[in-house]
Amino acid sequence: MSDVVLSLQNLHKRFGALQATSDVSLDLRPGEIHALIGPNGAGKSTLIGQIAGNIRPDEGSVYLAGSEITSMSIAQRARLGLGRSFQVSSLAEPLSVMRNVMMGVQALQSHSFRFWKPVARDRQLLEPAYEALARMQLSHRAWTPVFELSHGERRQVEVACALALKPRALLLDEPMAGLGPEGSAKLTELLEALKLEVPILLIEHDMEAVFRLADRISVLVSGSVIAHGDSHTIRQDPRVREAYLGDSDA
Repeated sequence: MSDVVLSLQNLHKRFGALQATSDVSLDLRPGEIHALIGPNGAGKSTLIGQIAGNIRPDEGSVYLAGSEITSMSIAQRARLGLGRSFQVSSLAEPLSVMRNVMMGVQALQSHSFRFWKPVARDRQLLEPAYEALARMQLSHRAWTPVFELSHGERRQVEVACALALKPRALLLDEPMAGLGPEGSAKLTELLEALKLEVPILLIEHDMEAVFRLADRISVLVSGSVIAHGDSHTIRQDPRVREAYLGDSDA
């Protein structure tokens, strides 16, 4: 697994009679975006939870950079290098963009409350936060309150918060959700460049973005992966077209 950053091996998860995850295996490699797609109710949220650490699989293992993280907490996984953005915004809206990103750095450094030192002048927090914001083209909005941002800019801040943790892998949960064409196009461009620095596992319903960004795609239906492949392979797979893509040319 030396060339694999994130590996899911034979994950199973059952809730009563519901088999939410059934023998799911996939991996994320350096320099790529691996997209996970599927219809509503396919089990994507349950699978994300098993990767992120808030759901424990009944069977199977999760590895990050060669280390097993199956039993680790969310915080332990973040410190080991798993960065995550959420489908529903978790930003503190009254605070500035910079303060939101700095909180992510604080969490990584294991000292979330620095009452004895002016946080706004702490270089150990400021420098990685500025770097992450510059990467997402948000330096000019650093001290703007989050509630003044557009929806697209908030999505960029969420990715910046994850980047500030210096991740080995990024888990992005529907980053295009709620964005218009212009916002989706900008975020797509940013992610396309970002994958060269950190590989991305992308969960997304925007198929235009998926087909442009993804080096590989896995399709989840009823808790099972029914297909793996590049965009062309997934577009042409009759099982995928029937279960998710329909008869469109998407």
